[in-house]
Amino acid sequence: MATEISGTTCDKSFCEDHLLLSPKDVGLWDLMKLLFSKNIGKRKFIDSPDGTTEESFPRRFVIFISILAQKVLHAVYKPLNWAGSAVEFMPNFRHANGGFFKLISNIASGKMVLPDKESPEYLTAIGLWDIRRDLDDRIKHEDPRYTSALAIMAAKSAYENEAYIKETVEKHWKMEFLGFFNCWNDYEEDYTTQGFMWSGKYGNIELIGVSFRGTSPFNANDWSSDVDLSWYELPGIGKVHAGFLKALGLQKSKGWPNDIQSDNQKPYAYYEIRQKFKERLENNPNAKFLITGHSLGAALSVVFPAILAQHNETKLLSKLEGVYTFGQPRVGDHKFGEYMKEVLVTHGLRYHRFVYCNDLVPRVPFDSSDLYFKHFGDCHYYNSFYKGQVLPEEPNKNYFSILFIIPKFANAIWELVRSFIMYYQNGPEYTETYTCRSWRVVGLLFAGLPAHGPPDYVNLTRLGSPELFMTSSGVQSTNGVN
Repeated sequence: MATEISGTTCDKSFCEDHLLLSPKDVGLWDLMKLLFSKNIGKRKFIDSPDGTTEESFPRRFVIFISILAQKVLHAVYKPLNWAGSAVEFMPNFRHANGGFFKLISNIASGKMVLPDKESPEYLTAIGLWDIRRDLDDRIKHEDPRYTSALAIMAAKSAYENEAYIKETVEKHWKMEFLGFFNCWNDYEEDYTTQGFMWSGKYGNIELIGVSFRGTSPFNANDWSSDVDLSWYELPGIGKVHAGFLKALGLQKSKGWPNDIQSDNQKPYAYYEIRQKFKERLENNPNAKFLITGHSLGAALSVVFPAILAQHNETKLLSKLEGVYTFGQPRVGDHKFGEYMKEVLVTHGLRYHRFVYCNDLVPRVPFDSSDLYFKHFGDCHYYNSFYKGQVLPEEPNKNYFSILFIIPKFANAIWELVRSFIMYYQNGPEYTETYTCRSWRVVGLLFAGLPAHGPPDYVNLTRLGSPELFMTSSGVQSTNGVN
C-alpha cells in the first residue's frame, strides 16, 4: 500500500509509479530530515509507493528546494494576490473614468466609476503588460510567421475575461469566437483551467484554435505548479508533471479513461475541448486545428496531444496543424519526450517551442542527470535583439549557472533601455506600457522574470527572421496554412 498524504487518498492503479509532494503541513525539521535519509517513502509529505528510496543526495536536495519554494509561495499567496489586485485596479480605474483628469473630476463630483472585471475593456496584469490586440497586418497568411504570430496573440489574450476575448477575436481579428471554457480540477476541487476557442477562414481553409491560460504573475498557486516536482508515470508514456495532468482533467482514482460522463457544471478541459473539436470537424471535415499557450498554458498544450495519442484519437491528430508554445516549462521525463517525438513524426505535426532570452520558466523544473524533467524537440531561441536560432536546448538550461550571472543582469539593463527606444526603431505598436517598463525595472533585481512576459514573445514572432519559422520539431504539415 502506498504512503498517502492526508486529504489526497485515492486509487493510483492508473499509473505505474508516482511521486507526489505536499508542502502544506510539513515543518522545517521534517523537511530537513529529507536531506539525510534515503527512505523518502516514509516522509509524510511525500506520497510514493511503500519502500521508495532515493540514494542520490542531489536529487533529494532538489526535492527539498521544490518543497521549500512551494511553502514560501503558499505563505505569500494573499500578499501576492493583494499586490496583483492593486496593480490591476489603478489603470483600470483610470480608464473606466475616461482618463486621469476625468477621474479627478468624477471623484470631486461623486460620479466616479469603479472598474468592472467582466467588461471587455478590463485588463489583467498580463493585459496591462502588453495592450496590443490587433494582429500584425504586415504578416500575411502565406508568411511562415503567420500562425506563430496568431498563436502568441491568442496565448496572450487567454489571460483576459470572456468579454475581452470575444471582442478581440471578432472585432480585432475578424474571426469567429467559438467559446470560453472554465474547467474543473478534481484534485484542487476548483475551476483552475481556462482558455478559449476561435476559428479563422482563409479561402477554403478553416483553422480552429484553442488557447490555454497560463501562469498569472500574482498567483502563487500557478508558480507553485511550475516549481513542483510531483509526477505520475503513465503506462507507455513516461513520467509527466502531476500538476499539469490534473489541470487538464486527470480523473481521481481513474486516470485517463477514454470517455467520462459529461457534467455541464464541472467540465474537464481535455474532454470538453476534445468534444468541441469533434463537433467542429463534423461540420467541416477539411478544417485543421492548432493548440497554443504561454507558460502553464504552454505545458497544457503539450499534454493535450499526448493524451489524444494515448486514446488513439488518430482522426483528431491528423487534423492537428501544430502545437505552439511560448515560455513552456518542462513537462515530463526523457521517456515522455521520446513518446512525444513519435507522436509528432507519426502524425506529421509541427511543434514550435519558443524561448525568449533569459526567461526563467522554460528552465524549470530543473534538468540534470539527477532529475526527471526534460524538454524534447528543438528550441526556437531568441536573444534580446530578437535574433533567433534553432537549438537542441536553450542556453543556461537551469538558469542559475554562475557563468551567466553577469550577462543576465547586463541584458536586463539593455532591455530597460530598449523599452524607451523601440518606438523609434520599430514603430508605435512597439511602445511599451508603464507596467511593462516597471517589470523591466524588476528585472534589474530578478533577471529572467520580465523575460517571461508576453511582450517579448509577441515581438519575436513579428521581428524574427521568417526562415526560422519554417523549421519545427516534427514532420512539416502540408495543409497550406503557414
